[in-house]
Amino acid sequence: MRNSALTDEILMQVEQPARYIGNEINSTMKDKSKIDLRFAFCFPDVYEVGMSHLGIKILYEMFNKRSDVWCERVFSPWPDLASIMKERGIPLFALESQDPISEFDFLGITLQYEMCYTNILQALDLSGIPFHSTDRREEDPIVVGGGPCAYNPEPVAEFFDLFYIGEGEKQYDRLFDLYISMKKDGSYSRREFLRKAAAIPGIYVPCLYHVSYSEDGTIEDFSPTEDGLPEKIMRQVEMDMDHAPYPMKPVIPYVRSTQDRVVLEVMRGCIRGCRFCQAGMVYRPCRQKSLDVLKKYAVELFRNTGYDEISLSSLSTSDFEELPEFLDFLIEECDRRRINITLPSLRIDAFSLDVMSKVQDVRKSSLTFAPEAGSQRMRDVINKGLTTEEIMKGASDAFLGGWKKVKLYFMLGLPTETEDDMRQIPDLAQEIAHLYYETLPDKATRGGRCQITISTSFFVPKPFTPFQWATMCPAEEYLRRARIVNHRMKEEPNHKCLSYQWHEAKTTVLEGVFARGDRKISRVIEYAYRHGACFDAWNEFFRPEIWDMAFTACGVDPDFYTLRKRELDEILPWDFIDTGVSRRFLENEWKKATGEMTVTPNCRKSCSGCGCTRFGSGVCVAGK
Repeated sequence: MRNSALTDEILMQVEQPARYIGNEINSTMKDKSKIDLRFAFCFPDVYEVGMSHLGIKILYEMFNKRSDVWCERVFSPWPDLASIMKERGIPLFALESQDPISEFDFLGITLQYEMCYTNILQALDLSGIPFHSTDRREEDPIVVGGGPCAYNPEPVAEFFDLFYIGEGEKQYDRLFDLYISMKKDGSYSRREFLRKAAAIPGIYVPCLYHVSYSEDGTIEDFSPTEDGLPEKIMRQVEMDMDHAPYPMKPVIPYVRSTQDRVVLEVMRGCIRGCRFCQAGMVYRPCRQKSLDVLKKYAVELFRNTGYDEISLSSLSTSDFEELPEFLDFLIEECDRRRINITLPSLRIDAFSLDVMSKVQDVRKSSLTFAPEAGSQRMRDVINKGLTTEEIMKGASDAFLGGWKKVKLYFMLGLPTETEDDMRQIPDLAQEIAHLYYETLPDKATRGGRCQITISTSFFVPKPFTPFQWATMCPAEEYLRRARIVNHRMKEEPNHKCLSYQWHEAKTTVLEGVFARGDRKISRVIEYAYRHGACFDAWNEFFRPEIWDMAFTACGVDPDFYTLRKRELDEILPWDFIDTGVSRRFLENEWKKATGEMTVTPNCRKSCSGCGCTRFGSGVCVAGK
């Protein structure tokens, strides 16, 4: 009988107590006396968000298949419980055993979003683990980071003992074997383990690398402190998608999660090459699961979960080559089992609309387009590969298919953007609204007014994209651009069909600082956390005045990371990582965007020489 970390009295005081009790269906319980390594997998956000994440499900099942490893889950306690834990000295605990995190061998933290960085410090604080790697004792857990934000780990480097760069299926077994063997033969010390771990491909140990800065604040040199360490950390890539670990018995949460359904990954990577998209670059090359494997996985997941909905996961599901055949299978299987199908990441074309009309209650749902830019010029700059004609044809087909609600997603602040480009965002929405009445001239046929929702986020130039050299805008400038869009929308003849919403500008700027920052940012994050910042990804908890105070107190100018122009020969904080996409390719794409404004074809049309042929599989060699 396991002990509970929280009493009934505490659970009755907090919102959603089921977040903290564990014992969910399909969770893994083991005898800890027979385990050689305990791994606490932390998602630094609330339970409902973390339980929706596919990556944690994959690694949870992969780790727990080992008889000598027990992987447990931990999430950020909501502020109501966090304050009680601080007040009463209750340590952060894992859900399965309810044991304190300080008793584990590893604390793994996935870095999915920069605005969760203060939640990392909350996890360390509540666990009693020193914030800085250099201050940790022999008995403290090894703190390891991974995920998409680890492609620039430097702003949080001081808080981690090591980072895993790439896809977790490849090297974690080797890392665990090293730890267990050193523990068993008595050769383990924290420092020696980190030295040996740094020799494993994809493992980055920040304390073994030194950064020096020039007088202007840019990086002068980044190099290992010891001989034998790699100068470049190679991203790890799982090429065999059919035999890669996949969660056949995912944990079923008690609390309704953000993505409360079966999730089946059909492929990894993307062929499109949008110049703003980090995922589209760092997950290259595009790799697919086979049709037979997907059919088998779908049936097994239905049996093991009891969900009434399945979602196909990828960056661009429309580009999955065997989608028509797989959907034929799914439609028959799901109809028999009374299971719904959702299809995110589809390009809006005749095939996609035909499929959605078969699998969704189309007249009650909204259709989502992501043109990203209003003008054709800007769509060419970002390499969107989408023409106005294609957008209008997709909208027309959608209206004929029964949709009358359309959501349009755009970005403001993209490189080379002009006021004319901004005004063309509502102009495009207006054209689509006008098309609705052209397509369905009979009032009885169309059944009411169309509803077009315009949503704009603000551009953040991410590492390892062609736009990594771009500048950002100040928060006030982002808002000015949003006002231009809003004003133009209200001038449109059919503006009552249009609505507009935009992102929080100050959050965007801070995200940009974290995405592009160096090690000097860590003291700003620590200062902000110590003065009350946490759950910054949630609007109700984001307090920009704390961050303003933190930058001032730490003598760090955020504009240095967001507004300053970067030259192509500057050493960027993340340049020590090799993702497989060459710097030459990124530079050429940057020049195409800002000079030639030419479009690069997708990977299936022709190879553009990004460098990922080195991996020897996926779309790079398909059909050759």
